[in-house]
Amino acid sequence: MKGIVVCISGPSGVGKGTIVKELLRIDPALALSVSCTTRAPRAGEKNGVDYFFITHEEFARKRENGEFLEFDEHFGNFYGTLKEYVSNLARQGRTVILEIDVVGAFKAEAYYGGTCKVVNIFIKPPSFEALEERLQRRGSESEEQLRARRLRVKFEYGQAEKFDYVVLNDEVARAAAEIRDIIQREQNNE
Repeated sequence: MKGIVVCISGPSGVGKGTIVKELLRIDPALALSVSCTTRAPRAGEKNGVDYFFITHEEFARKRENGEFLEFDEHFGNFYGTLKEYVSNLARQGRTVILEIDVVGAFKAEAYYGGTCKVVNIFIKPPSFEALEERLQRRGSESEEQLRARRLRVKFEYGQAEKFDYVVLNDEVARAAAEIRDIIQREQNNE
């Protein structure tokens, strides 16, 4: 495959989705991988654009058939990246953006590492307090879910040093521009 797989990862609430939207706005040549999830759509999310919203039964069938590049469970819901979806884009020579958790980024690197370039970028919050505020402001989780997310954040944050790049999300436009520069360097094999 001649494309590049770019994994944008980091703790929940760090702004991955917002950064990816800005990145796609400033560089529309990038292709976004759309993942599957069993969770309900949040306000404004669209099936086939933000996620493929599927049932637990559909997810289980795809998992058993080996259709996922990676999958994981978070807080009772499953998330997974379809191998064929990403492979089709990479075969076309596209730079494919995966907005993915840290474990998924490592799985993508293991799977595609021998067939195309994989670049892992970790998004870091300005502070733990800022991250906590973002999670609270989202208002989509119960207090119990927020506690579970806080524990997960500690694990994810500890993985940052294993990534190719770490980008501070202190301002969305700046962070997206930095990621675009990283991608352009990687596309030019610098």
